[in-house]
Amino acid sequence: MKKIITLTALSISLISMTNDAEACTSLLVGKKASTDGSTFITYAADSHVLYGELYHWPAKKYPAGTMLDVYEWDTNKYLGQIPQVEQTYNVVGNMNEFQLSITESTWGGREELSDSTGIIDYGSLIYITLQRAKNAREAIKTMTDLVAQHGYYSSGESFSIADPNEVWVMEMIGKGVGNKGAVWVAVRIPDDCISAHANHSRIHTFDQKDKENCLYSHDVISFAREKGYFSGKDKDFSFSSAYAPVDFSALRGCDARVWSFFNKYSKGMDKYLPYLAGESKKPLPLYIKPDKLLSTRDVQDMMRDHFEDTPFDMTQDIGAGPFKSPYRFRPMTFNVEGCKYTNERAIATQQTGFTLVSQMRSYLPDAIGGVLWFGVDDANTCVYTPMYCSITEIPECYKVGNGDMYNFSWTSAFWIHNWVANQAYARYEPMIGDIRKVQNSLEDKFSTLQPSIENVALELYKKDPQSALNFLNIYSVNEAQNSTSEWKKLGEYLMVKFLDGNIKKEENGQFLRTPEGIPAYPHFPGYSEEYYKSIVKDAGEKLKVTF
Repeated sequence: MKKIITLTALSISLISMTNDAEACTSLLVGKKASTDGSTFITYAADSHVLYGELYHWPAKKYPAGTMLDVYEWDTNKYLGQIPQVEQTYNVVGNMNEFQLSITESTWGGREELSDSTGIIDYGSLIYITLQRAKNAREAIKTMTDLVAQHGYYSSGESFSIADPNEVWVMEMIGKGVGNKGAVWVAVRIPDDCISAHANHSRIHTFDQKDKENCLYSHDVISFAREKGYFSGKDKDFSFSSAYAPVDFSALRGCDARVWSFFNKYSKGMDKYLPYLAGESKKPLPLYIKPDKLLSTRDVQDMMRDHFEDTPFDMTQDIGAGPFKSPYRFRPMTFNVEGCKYTNERAIATQQTGFTLVSQMRSYLPDAIGGVLWFGVDDANTCVYTPMYCSITEIPECYKVGNGDMYNFSWTSAFWIHNWVANQAYARYEPMIGDIRKVQNSLEDKFSTLQPSIENVALELYKKDPQSALNFLNIYSVNEAQNSTSEWKKLGEYLMVKFLDGNIKKEENGQFLRTPEGIPAYPHFPGYSEEYYKSIVKDAGEKLKVTF
C-alpha cells in the first residue's frame, strides 16, 4: 500500500517554486556499499538546451607561460584566462585516466553571493580539474584553489567527487562581487554508505573536528555570521540552512529525488515524508547505509526512477494521461482558480542532454578499472554504454559536432534516442515494454561481456599497456556505434507497430500477414476503463449514446 502524502495549505502558501530551472541529479555509492567493491557516482545533465555529446580532452604538455581561455559551460560566454599547467591528463566525459570522476547539481542559493567578475564557472571547474587532478582529495584542493585565485562565477553548487577509493560531496557558493573566492565544505561519504544530491544543498551540520573526512574553507562559518545568515554556536552551523534556505522547490522538486533513492534501498524512510511536505524541520541525512549492496545495474536503473510505488508515483493520477506516462511537460507549476499546483520532478526526466554512471575500481589498473557508462537523452530510455577512461577516440555517434539542438543527425545517438523517446512519451504504457526489451538486451550484453573484456585487457596490459588501451578503445567505439544502430532499428519498429494509434499483430517476432500477403488487421487497443470513466465524468452527456 502506498502512503498518501499531501502538502498542507500552510506549506504551499509560504513557499514557491521556480519554473523551468536547470536541474541535475547525482547518486553516490561507497566501495563497501557496492557488490564488487566499485565506487559509483552518477549524473543526469538535465537542461532544455544541452546537446548530448561525449567530451574529450587528450593528455597534453604545454610550454611555460601558456594561458587557458575559460568559457562558461552553460552559455559558452568567454570569462577570461588562467595559466595553463605544464601537463594535463586524458579526460573522457566526466572521468579522467586515473578514474577520478566529478559530477554536479546546481542549487543557486543566496542570489547576492553570485560574482559576475569571477572567471571559473562550475562546468569549467569540473573539466579543468579533471585535466589536472589524480584523485578526489587532490581534486578538492584544485577546485578550491582555482576559485580562490580566479573567482567563482556560478551560484551554489553540489559536486560529487570520487576516485576508486573515496567518494565525497562538496558544496560551494561564491561570496559576491568584490569578494573573490567561495565558501565551501566537503564531506567524505563512508565506504559502506550511499548518498545523493538533486539541486538542493545537502550538507547541514558537519564534524568540524574530523580533518580527515571533513574539509572546509576557513571562513565558511565566519562569513555566514558576517552576512547575517547565522548567529548560533559553531557546532550548530548548517551550511545548507545558512547558504540555501529551504523552500518548496528544495523539498518537493529536489530532496524528494534523494528520498526516492534512499527509500529504494533502506526501510523506514517514510519518517521523512513530513519533511518533504513542509511539516517537519528534520532534514534527510547526507548519507545512509543501504539494506543491500548495489550493482552497476542497480545504479543505472535508479537513474530511471519516476517515484514508482511511492506516494509520488507519476503514473497514478490524471496527469499521466490515458497511457500512464510518468512525464509532465514544463512548466513545473500551474495555477487554477487562484491556487498554485506543481507536477512531480523525478530523477529521470525528458530534458536530459547526457547521463552517466561512473564506475571506479581500485583493484584494476586505471585504464581498465574506470568505466564511464554513458548515455544520451532521457536516462529512462537511454542505453548505458561502456566508455573506458583510457580511450582516446570518441565514437561518431557521441562526437562533438555531430548535429546540434537545431540540426538533426541520423548518425547522432542524441537524436536517435530523442526520436525513440518522443514516440514513447505519447503512448508510454504500450511502448515502454518494447523499449525495455532492446535496452535490457544491450545492457545485459555489456554486463555479461565486461569480465571477459577486462580479462583480455588485463592480459594485454601486463605485456604492453598500449595494446590494452587500443583494445578497449576499439571495444568502446564499436559498442557505442552498435547500440545506436540498434536504437535506430527500434525506432523504426515502434513507428511501424504503433502507427496511427493501432497496434500491429505479431507472432514470433514478425508482423502477421494474411494468406494473401497483406498486413493483418491491427488491434484497436483503445483506452483503459479508468480513462474512459474520466472522459464520461468530463463530457459524458455530450458523448452518451441515447438510441
